[in-house]
Amino acid sequence: MSTPLHENEKKEVSFLKTCINGINALSGIGILSVPYALSSGGRLSLIIFVLIAAEPCFTALLIRRCMDKDPDAMTSYIDIVGHAFARKGRVIASLFICLELYFVATGLLILEGDNLHKLSPHFDLKLGKLNVDGRHSFVVLAGVMILPTMWLNDLGVLSYVSAGGVLLISFAICTITYPTMAVLGYLIYGQNVQSQVTLNLATEQVSSKVVIYTILAGPIAKYALTVMPIATAIENRLPANYKDCKSASILIRMSLLVSTVVLAAVFPSFQSVTSLSGAFLIVAVSFLLPCVCYLKIFQVHRNWGYELIGILIIMLLVVFVGVLGTYSSIAQTVKQV
Repeated sequence: MSTPLHENEKKEVSFLKTCINGINALSGIGILSVPYALSSGGRLSLIIFVLIAAEPCFTALLIRRCMDKDPDAMTSYIDIVGHAFARKGRVIASLFICLELYFVATGLLILEGDNLHKLSPHFDLKLGKLNVDGRHSFVVLAGVMILPTMWLNDLGVLSYVSAGGVLLISFAICTITYPTMAVLGYLIYGQNVQSQVTLNLATEQVSSKVVIYTILAGPIAKYALTVMPIATAIENRLPANYKDCKSASILIRMSLLVSTVVLAAVFPSFQSVTSLSGAFLIVAVSFLLPCVCYLKIFQVHRNWGYELIGILIIMLLVVFVGVLGTYSSIAQTVKQV
């Protein structure tokens, strides 16, 4: 999903670069958890992996059709929801997307804390009379390392593109890489695979340390890009005399950083964050809302047919999976605390 950071500025990129950007967006830190998901769900869960990959590909095509209906009015996901449900739709879509990004940012910090703690299990941090244990101390240090990136104003512009086969190629590649990662991780570690497969690596080996440090470089670089849309959305809601205030902007970003550090320290595991955000927020944003908006914009519900029946079946399955998954993830998180 692309968001303009400068008024009336659109940049075109090549088909290859667009595919790379799409793959980068789809292949997030969650790929480290798919071996654990396969271990928990069994071998038959590979079928579910394929279905999960096919369904957002389908909803992405629905989004593309909605954008093609009025390219000038609908240039982003939020525009589509706003076109379908007016201002309330825009607010709901913005809230869901910001919450999703907020949980992703929290997951990045947990990823840093868990893996750094594995590399230095005896490290702890003393802040005056307060003694912070290893995992939590690394979450705090990760926040300190990320701090300078939060002061930057221009983190690059996401481009508008109109390459027809990008949804398809990016999804196809990610559909291959995710099950491959799941199978390889499961075959190597079996039932002992952890919520992040990197936690299974032997830290005594130099090659394992290189892999872990390489992976840890990603969250440091991605954090600011992840929370920037949240900061921008909050800044846009400020009174006019505060919108261009540098101090207000820094305060908002610092508040986001501190709150995600606290949340990352509270959540018991990386798996608890990914399962909760995936079951509730991603299901709503990636599956449910695109279907609802498509039905509303094209008035498909007025004519019963195979298309309407297929979309309704997907929506029912998504609601069932979302409710069941959210309940399960909350129960597991409470149990682990």
